[in-house]
Amino acid sequence: MNMNKYLDVKPEVAEALAAGKPVVALESTIISHGMPYPQNVETALKVEQVIRDNGAVPATIAIIGGRLKAGLTPEEIEYFGKKGHAITKASRRDLPVLCARGEDGATTVTTTMIIAHMAGISVFATGGIGGVHRGAETTMDISADLEELAQTPVMVVCAGAKAILDLGLTLEYLETHGVPVIGYGTEELPAFYTRKSGFRVDYRIDTPADLAAAFKAQRDLGLRGGMLVTNPIPEEYAMPLEVINAAIDQAVAESVEQGIRGKESTPFLLARVAELTGGDSLASNIQLVFNNAKVAARTAAAYASL
Repeated sequence: MNMNKYLDVKPEVAEALAAGKPVVALESTIISHGMPYPQNVETALKVEQVIRDNGAVPATIAIIGGRLKAGLTPEEIEYFGKKGHAITKASRRDLPVLCARGEDGATTVTTTMIIAHMAGISVFATGGIGGVHRGAETTMDISADLEELAQTPVMVVCAGAKAILDLGLTLEYLETHGVPVIGYGTEELPAFYTRKSGFRVDYRIDTPADLAAAFKAQRDLGLRGGMLVTNPIPEEYAMPLEVINAAIDQAVAESVEQGIRGKESTPFLLARVAELTGGDSLASNIQLVFNNAKVAARTAAAYASL
């Protein structure tokens, strides 16, 4: 465990790590930027409960007052949910300034991986990862999440990449950087709200024990970087591909017209897709996070026993 001078590990999390018990990291952007209050706080607390119910200790990650937090109290989660968009969405480049200024930051996939690794946490559950944006061949808009997966040894359990992205280019980028893309019980890359995308994953793995064994082998081989586990949204909460694609195409077109780019683009697109689908996408989003938390907790438990 890297006891960084900016890092605070919640006592429950520190005790679990010291005892070799399973811990699962969770991000905080989903609380501040992913959902409205109070749904965001309810969801965050429920996700933590899902992790406990499946045999692991949850560690929601955030930056509060310039401190890197591995594990939040319910009060801190409430604070984050209420402040919402007033909190900086923090990627790797934001950490030095936020820490130096003593400010708050909501962790993305990137920063959650960094802080989890610093604290000694190996498994992280999220909704979907960022990736290569549509039109990236001209804008160079590629999420820092992919670069982090290439260098930080954390297993990320997600529902695939958000369908607002260019999924083919996202897979190509991960392949170039040597990141294994695993389908949990599927050979096809799930696309967040939908179980299908038309793109194949590198390997299909069907049990948490086998996921843990693959991650252990990656660590034992001394390979740098993480592992991406893509876990399809449960059938009953999946949205029809044509409905979600029509909403995404419209949202992307509107974002271009309005000149929205950079770190504003994902929150804009997700909010617009939620509006266009009458809120169905938000309900789906919550369920897929619960599903990922369950798989991550069971995998962390299997990994802790190896």
